[in-house]
Amino acid sequence: MTDTGTLGLAVVGAGYWGKNIVRNFGRVTGAELLAVADLSEANRTRAQSIAPGARMCTDVADALTDPRIGAVAVCTDAASHHEVALAALSQDKHVFVEKPLTLNPEHSEELVEVARARGLVLMVGHLMIHHPAVRWIKGQLDAGELGEAYYLHLQRVNLGVVRKDESAWWSLAPHDISMVLYLFGDTPTHISARGAAYLRPGNEDVVFANLMFADGRMAEIHTSWLDPHKARRMMLVGSRRMVTFDDTLPAEKVRVYDKGADRTVDYDSYADLITLRQGDIWIPAIRGTEPLLLECQHFVDCVVSGKTPDTPGQQGLDVVRILEAGQRSMAQDGAPIQLPRD
Repeated sequence: MTDTGTLGLAVVGAGYWGKNIVRNFGRVTGAELLAVADLSEANRTRAQSIAPGARMCTDVADALTDPRIGAVAVCTDAASHHEVALAALSQDKHVFVEKPLTLNPEHSEELVEVARARGLVLMVGHLMIHHPAVRWIKGQLDAGELGEAYYLHLQRVNLGVVRKDESAWWSLAPHDISMVLYLFGDTPTHISARGAAYLRPGNEDVVFANLMFADGRMAEIHTSWLDPHKARRMMLVGSRRMVTFDDTLPAEKVRVYDKGADRTVDYDSYADLITLRQGDIWIPAIRGTEPLLLECQHFVDCVVSGKTPDTPGQQGLDVVRILEAGQRSMAQDGAPIQLPRD
């Protein structure tokens, strides 16, 4: 705790995305950003301008050994997530880790177990779960307004940023997989995926994946950083209504379609068996609070209150398991891979 009795925070990694984490953890209530660790002088200089009250350091140990710091945000490259997060947990610090939690299920399992054994909060940066639009859709689904969920279609494509240590699958799909788990409230039984590496051998630029659930629901995910258009779209088809979510739009991101197809009990011919329903299109008013600020505040609130985060380490593990299974499916020419059920 700080001298004022608030939660002391440190951010490890202030680069491409980490700088946004620094900015938002500097805005949360109930906590104070005390330190930022990064090997890059340019990153530290930029972070200092964003958070002038925080101490800049090159050694992660400087942040982990500071008794005033009770929580650490890990925003380094994905390959180092396990090492940095484990070091923080071993120092009894609560930990926020950017997605993906790690690059293999075994490392994710270890972090989950260490956090559980030490009674620490481990939260994963599945940002889209904190998006007001996604929350609104989840509320509609749970209230039965959309009827029975049939399937999800998600697309996350752009031209770049091409990463060296992650494929488009590992870099982009965690967002969409986490939304699928959140909206469906379950984990899939199988995954089938196909990908291609056009720019760098062994590092897929484009991936098409299908997640299958025990009750027949499906989710299709398309990720690519080799596409002429930037798209961040989701479509949920239910038995009563259909919903689209386009996060590239500045406003009116969600549209509800009162459309569907109903099976008729009494019919004279095959053509009468299915009746199509064409209704109105509704654009709900959804408050546009920055999802990253909501995510950072949620982490602080969970540490202070001791409650389980909406995106706990276990969800991070589930996502990594799906990513790894998808990778194996790609290596087997799209063969369905069965996923573990805890």
